[in-house]
Amino acid sequence: MRHIGAREVRARTSCGHNGGMSDSPSPLADPHLVFDPVSGEDPRDIVILGSTGSIGTQAIDLVLRNPDRFRVTALSAAGGRVGLLAEQARRLRVRTVAVAREDAVPALREALRGQYEAGEPLPEILAGPDAATQLAASDCHTVLNGITGSIGLAPTLAALEAGRTLALANKESLIVGGPLVKAVAKPGQIIPVDSEHAALFQALAAGTRADVRRLVVTASGGPFRGRTKADLADVTPEDALAHPTWAMGPVITVNSATLVNKGLEVIEAHLLYDIPFDRIEVVVHPQSYVHSMVEFTDGSTLAQATPPDMRGPIAIGIGWPERVPDAAPAFDWTKASSWEFHPLDNDAFPSVGLARHVGELAGTAPAVFNAANEECVDAFLKGELPFNGIMETVTRTVEEHVPAAAPGTALTVADVLEAETWARARARELAAKTTAEARA
Repeated sequence: MRHIGAREVRARTSCGHNGGMSDSPSPLADPHLVFDPVSGEDPRDIVILGSTGSIGTQAIDLVLRNPDRFRVTALSAAGGRVGLLAEQARRLRVRTVAVAREDAVPALREALRGQYEAGEPLPEILAGPDAATQLAASDCHTVLNGITGSIGLAPTLAALEAGRTLALANKESLIVGGPLVKAVAKPGQIIPVDSEHAALFQALAAGTRADVRRLVVTASGGPFRGRTKADLADVTPEDALAHPTWAMGPVITVNSATLVNKGLEVIEAHLLYDIPFDRIEVVVHPQSYVHSMVEFTDGSTLAQATPPDMRGPIAIGIGWPERVPDAAPAFDWTKASSWEFHPLDNDAFPSVGLARHVGELAGTAPAVFNAANEECVDAFLKGELPFNGIMETVTRTVEEHVPAAAPGTALTVADVLEAETWARARARELAAKTTAEARA
């Protein structure tokens, strides 16, 4: 399979004065550019990282329903669900499977033997913390990074450096390592998979960067929409995990309750589309039908809307520039429905404002924000930190952070890892202090 360089990147359509969303240099994600064009004759080879998670399982469903379009060559997972991983490997007939946990290999090999016929060759097994990174650089057309957390940064960088198209669902790659990703990504090489950024990606195809007035990122509001900060003081983990729209993992669900996820998405939108923070807004849309909007300079606003279902954004990520028929359900326009939009309550949910701040600070500040939040969410889920204490502790951690590198100095992976390690330790200390003070 041929992988093309930056000079061969071509615009798919001629749109406006510059044929793309941005002047030079191009933003990380540009719907007008196709990094590695392929003919429609052969299936597109895909590597799925995080195959047993929510994004991975829905991607596999999409692939199995479209065998003429996609062929999965390799899968990676953490190692906690080896039975499911073995089943996926057999159904997809992959060449390689990888697990982050080396102690999961015996159980995985046994699960594979149970799935394959006697004498049938088993897939190659890779194991260890770098296994997903190895797969990300393997021979394929597209890497779908569905890993959760900042551990997805190394596979993201490996896929980009190897010249693969990257379908990016791992937002932490950009949050903690934005400058690192920007340094290696070629124009058109990243296709966003988050529902909000896939929506912006599609809407931005209607104009040039000069035509864009602002990006509008929608938020469901989570389970606590309409509550004041005082109302949130005594909410429980069970309350926070009861999301009204989406079925997600516990960390992402709590991030939706605090609206940290929207803060991260604002940073992500800034990095992906090269739009200043003061032109990126968040609006609460409880139905989650409109996944985000682009307002253009002529007053027009384009909204991308579908019923809540991640298979649509995944199909954009692995299939672009082609659309996959019936990837996800469409609206039934014969039935009445009401769509609401509300302004964000920044007092009750200060996370978006803090995220803008750390995004503007750049450097290692976003990594500190993300790592401290993960530690605080863990403490909250264990009953060791009150709900409002999550953002209070994250804010204090960010305020105490001293950047590892001087302003203007190139960010390194070591800088990111050092900042994350410090932030996790300091957030745990502050959370424990908050709990002790509350019990005194």
